[in-house]
Amino acid sequence: MLQRSRTLPSRIHHGAVEERHDIRHYLQVEVQPKVTESEAINPQSSYSKCFDDDGRLKRTGNFWTSASHIITAVIGSGVLSLAWAIAQLGWVAGPSVLLLFALVNLYTSNLLAMCYRSGDPVTGQRNYTYMDAIKANLGGRKVMLCGLVQYFNLFGVAIGYTIASSVSMMAIKRSNCYHKSGGKDPCHMSSNGYMITFGIIEVIFSQIPDFNQVWWLSIVAAIMSFTYSSVGLGLGIGKVVGNGGFKGSLLGISIGTVTHAGTVTPTQKMWRSMQALGAIAFAYSYSLVLIEIQDTIRSPPAEHKTMKKATVFSIALTTVFYLFCGCFGYAAFGDLAPGNLLTGFGFYKPYWLLDIANVAIVVHLVGAFQVCLRAAC
Repeated sequence: MLQRSRTLPSRIHHGAVEERHDIRHYLQVEVQPKVTESEAINPQSSYSKCFDDDGRLKRTGNFWTSASHIITAVIGSGVLSLAWAIAQLGWVAGPSVLLLFALVNLYTSNLLAMCYRSGDPVTGQRNYTYMDAIKANLGGRKVMLCGLVQYFNLFGVAIGYTIASSVSMMAIKRSNCYHKSGGKDPCHMSSNGYMITFGIIEVIFSQIPDFNQVWWLSIVAAIMSFTYSSVGLGLGIGKVVGNGGFKGSLLGISIGTVTHAGTVTPTQKMWRSMQALGAIAFAYSYSLVLIEIQDTIRSPPAEHKTMKKATVFSIALTTVFYLFCGCFGYAAFGDLAPGNLLTGFGFYKPYWLLDIANVAIVVHLVGAFQVCLRAAC
C-alpha cells in the first residue's frame, strides 16, 4: 500500500478554509445605498446629468461654440464693404469709428447677457429668446414694439443674405466666363435663378430639426468668413505692395472727386458719410440673436460669465480683422475703393482665388442664415 502523504491533510485543511470563505462571500448580502428624502421628493435630481434646471435637455455649449456663433453672426460679407466705408471717412475718422462701435457693441452685449435670467443671474428663470428677455424686463406695449423692430431687422437681414449669396454665385460664373473669353465677353446674366436656388437650399435646411444648434455649423461658417475675408485682405496687401505705397487721405473722399457714379458734391459727401456709419454699425450687429446664443451654453459656470468672455474674445478678434481688411482695402484703392472689395480686383485676375472666396461667402451665408434667423423663430 502506498503511504499517505503528509502534505494531504494540510491541503485539505486549506481547501476547506478556502471553500468556507467562498461560501461566506457568496452568501454575503451587499448593502444597498439608501435613498435620501430629497431624492424621493424630487426624482428630477437623479436626472441632472441629462436635464438642466428648467427640465430641458442638458445644454452643451461652451466658450468656443459661443465665440464661433458670435463670429458667424458678426462677420458677414459686409466686411468687404469696410474699405469703401473708411474711404468715405478717411484715415482719422474711419478706424476711430470702427473702434467706437466695437466698444459700444461690447458694452451693450454685456448688458444684454445679464438679461438671460430674470432676478438672480445664476438661478433665476431663463429667458430663451430676445423677446422673452424684453417681456421679463419691460413688458407692456414695449414687447410689441421691440418685436416689430426685431423681426423687421431679421427680415432685412434675410433679404441681404439672399442678395449677397446670389451675387457671389453669379460672380463665380462670371469670373469663369471672363477667363474663357479673355475679357471679351461682357457675360451679362440674371441673379434671379441664384436667389431662388439659395431660397430652396434654406427651405430644405429649415426642415432639419434644431439644425441651427448643430455644434459644427457655426464653426464651418466662421471658417468660411475668415477665408473670404483673408482673401480680400491678402489681395489688398498685394495691391499696396504693387502700388509702392498707401493711398487715401486723412478726411476721406474729397468733394469734386470723379467716381463711377459721377462727381462727388457736398450733399453726396454727407450722404456717403452717413452710409459709411451705417455700414460699420451693421458690421457689428448681432445683439438680436445674443440671447439665443447664450441659451446654448452649459452651466456651471454661470451662462453670463461664459457669454461675456466669448463676447470680448469675438469682438476683439473681429475688430482687428475689420481694421486690417478695411484699412488695407482703403490703402490699396484710395478714394475709389469699391463697395465690394473682391470685385475691385476684376473677375479673372486671379480668377481661381476669387472663386474660392465667393464659394466661401455662399457657404457662410447658408450657415449664417440658419444660425441667425432660426434662432429667433
